[in-house]
Amino acid sequence: MTSFTVYKGSKNGVTKSSVTKPEHLTGDKVLVRITASGLCGTDLHSLHDDVILGHEGVGVVEARGPESTHLRAGDRVGFGYQHDSCGCCRYCLAGSETYCADRALYGTAKVRHGSFAAYAVVREAFLHRIPDGLSDVDAAPLQCAGATVFAALQAHGTRPTETVGVIGLGGLGHLAIQFAAKMGNRVIVLSGSERKREQALALGAHEFVSTRGKDQLSVSTPIDRLLVTTSAQPDWGTVLPIMAAGAAIYPLSVASGNLEIPYLPLVLNGLAVQGSLVAPRRLHREMLAFAALHGIRPITETFPLTEEGVRTAVEKLERGDVRLRAVLTAA
Repeated sequence: MTSFTVYKGSKNGVTKSSVTKPEHLTGDKVLVRITASGLCGTDLHSLHDDVILGHEGVGVVEARGPESTHLRAGDRVGFGYQHDSCGCCRYCLAGSETYCADRALYGTAKVRHGSFAAYAVVREAFLHRIPDGLSDVDAAPLQCAGATVFAALQAHGTRPTETVGVIGLGGLGHLAIQFAAKMGNRVIVLSGSERKREQALALGAHEFVSTRGKDQLSVSTPIDRLLVTTSAQPDWGTVLPIMAAGAAIYPLSVASGNLEIPYLPLVLNGLAVQGSLVAPRRLHREMLAFAALHGIRPITETFPLTEEGVRTAVEKLERGDVRLRAVLTAA
């Protein structure tokens, strides 16, 4: 093999096919043949940039660099939003490499390969083995969406006795419900769409609250942890009264503009707003094992990993027509 096909962003916002030569495998770099790639809302932010798209990659190890020690040809692996870090700073040493000042994140100049491609080259240190209990299609959205909600639940000391609220039942929300329920939490879903009630309960939610047109909300138990999985901010005037004292709010979607929350309720009830990125590697691998053990699966719609397939999936995501998570699959 001397080249392979990739799908990139362009100035007009439409993905296009391109061909690139694979780099020489130095250090612990690994050549991965892509079998499935999730399409994430974050990918839409890179459509106008000259980058290889995709950061929810799953595939098979084809070749390894001289310093690769743990993986073998034929191993199934996945990679997500982060591709590298310095390995030496206090964040890396503490297992919080997602906040390393020298981190390499998807969509930046430090990351040369993406998952909308036939192959990708990724450091072994940032590849994760896929458990046998997960298919490639199921594993792909977990590389970002699953890692994001799992990190919010696990990195900040959530206890199984607490009540977890989930705002929105979309790509992130439907995974957050499953993870929180399997962790032993009481799960309350807040949604503007009453038609999603049945689905929320089927996924493991204990309670469903429709927010549309209401100036006051009621829940059986105050919410200790609130995961905001929608890009649009909720009506904080109705949400904050159902939060427990000392509760935490986790905005998980990427959105422009400012996060605006009423000042007084925040202070009087000791509420916290906690930023949370994707999972560091330790939590990422725990997330995959947890999902395989407990049967946590994303609800997906598949498309071929071709130029037409990428374009179709992106257009559907832009219109909001994707059935929770889009996954591109190689032939």
